[in-house]
Amino acid sequence: MAEKKGKGEETFDVMDLAEYAKRQRWWNRVFGKNSGPIAEKYSVATQLAIGGVTGWCAGFLFKKVGKLAASAVGGGFFLLQIANHTGYIKVDWKRVEQDVNKAKKQLKLNAEKPPKEVRTKVDEVTTFVKKNIVLTGGFAGGFLIGLAS
Repeated sequence: MAEKKGKGEETFDVMDLAEYAKRQRWWNRVFGKNSGPIAEKYSVATQLAIGGVTGWCAGFLFKKVGKLAASAVGGGFFLLQIANHTGYIKVDWKRVEQDVNKAKKQLKLNAEKPPKEVRTKVDEVTTFVKKNIVLTGGFAGGFLIGLAS
C-alpha cells in the first residue's frame, strides 16, 4: 500500500512473504486461487469427517445395491438359459445379434460428441470438486473404505 506523506514522498508497507504464505490455505497453493471450500466456517477436520462418513455410507450402499443388482441380472440370465435348454422358450439368436449390432452403431454415433447437458454437468462437478477439495477428498476416501467393508 502506498501512502502520500508530503510533496512527492510516498511510504510503502512491507509485506512479509513468509507470513503471507502461512496465512494461505494449502489447497489454494496447490489448486489455485479459485479452489477451497465454499463453507469455510468448518475446519478441515470437520470437512474431512463429514466427507468421510458420507463417502463411507455411499460406498457401503453402492456395494450392497450392486451385489443385489448383479444377482438379479445374473439370476435372470441363468433362468432364461435353463428355460431355453429345457425347451420352455425358443430364442431367436440371429435377431438378438442384429439388435445388438444396431445398438452398437447407435452408441458409436452418440459417443463421438456428448450432449450439452452432459458437458454442463461435468463442468459443474469439476467446479464443485475444486471449491470443496477437502470435503470431496474425504468423500472419495470414505467411499473406497465403504466399498471395502
